[in-house]
Amino acid sequence: MGRSIGIICALLIMWPGEICASEIKNINVLTSFYPAYIMAINVCKDVPGVTVTNLTPSTGGCLHDYSITTNDMKKLSDADIFIACGAGMEPFIDKVARRYPAMKIATLSDGIQLIAGKGEKPANGHLWVSITNAISQVRNLGRAMATFDPAHKNLYRVNTDAYTAKLDNLRSRMRSELAPFKGAKIVTFHEAFSYFTREFDLEIAAVVEREPGSEPSAKELAETIDLIKKSGIKSLFSEPQYPAIAANTIAKETGAVVYVLDPAVTGPDDPDAYLKIMETNLSVLKRAL
Repeated sequence: MGRSIGIICALLIMWPGEICASEIKNINVLTSFYPAYIMAINVCKDVPGVTVTNLTPSTGGCLHDYSITTNDMKKLSDADIFIACGAGMEPFIDKVARRYPAMKIATLSDGIQLIAGKGEKPANGHLWVSITNAISQVRNLGRAMATFDPAHKNLYRVNTDAYTAKLDNLRSRMRSELAPFKGAKIVTFHEAFSYFTREFDLEIAAVVEREPGSEPSAKELAETIDLIKKSGIKSLFSEPQYPAIAANTIAKETGAVVYVLDPAVTGPDDPDAYLKIMETNLSVLKRAL
C-alpha cells in the first residue's frame, strides 16, 4: 500500500503543475480587514492547501480605533501569514508582531507613496480606494505569497496577473468616463477618497467629518455651508458605513444633493466585490457631476 502511494506521487511529480496530495502544505492566510481580504481571495484562488480568513468582520469598516478581541487572538494563533494593508491602517500591528513572532506579516503598502497628513496627523492610509494603488497592493500580495509558499509561485503569479488585468481595465474605463468632469469639486465626510480623487483628477473641496464617528463642530458646518454656497458645489458624498447626519444638514442649508460613495471597506464575500463597488461609484459620480 505504502509503495503504491509512493509510486503514484512519483508519477504525479513528473506532470508540470501537479503536486502529490501528501506534500501539500496547509497554509492559513489571515487578512486584517475587508480590502485585504478581497485581494487575498483573488491572489490565493484555487491554490492547494491555502485557506483565507478575515480577522475583522466584513461589516466593520476601517480599523482606526480597532482593538484586538479574544476571538481575534485565536485566529492569529492559527495563522501562518498575516496580510495587512499597512500605511497605519492597522494600529495594532506592532502588538501582533510582538505577540506572534513566528507568524509572517506581509504589508501591502510597501513602495507606495503616501499622501501626507496635515500638521501632526498621520499619512492617509486609504490606499486601496485608488485603483492604481490597489493594483500595487495586489502585486505586493502576490510576491509575498510566492515567497512564503514557493511551491505554488506560478499559481500566485497567474492569479495576480488575472486580477490586476481586471483592475487595470476598470481603471482605464473610469478614467475615460470621468475625464469630462476633470477638476470638479466635491465634499466628502471621511478622508477615504484622497487617493481616488487624485487618480481621476477630481478635487476635494472639503472633508467635514475627518474621522468616523466624530461630528463636525458648528463652526466647521458653517464654514462648509458657506464654501458650498460660494463655490456652487452641487454634490455631497457620504459613505454607506457611516451616518449621513452632517451631510443631510448641509444639503438642507445649501440645496446640494447627497450621494453615496463607497470606499470598499465593507461588503460581500465575493472575489469581484471591489470591482462591483467601483463600478457603482463610477455610476454615482457620473450622475452627480
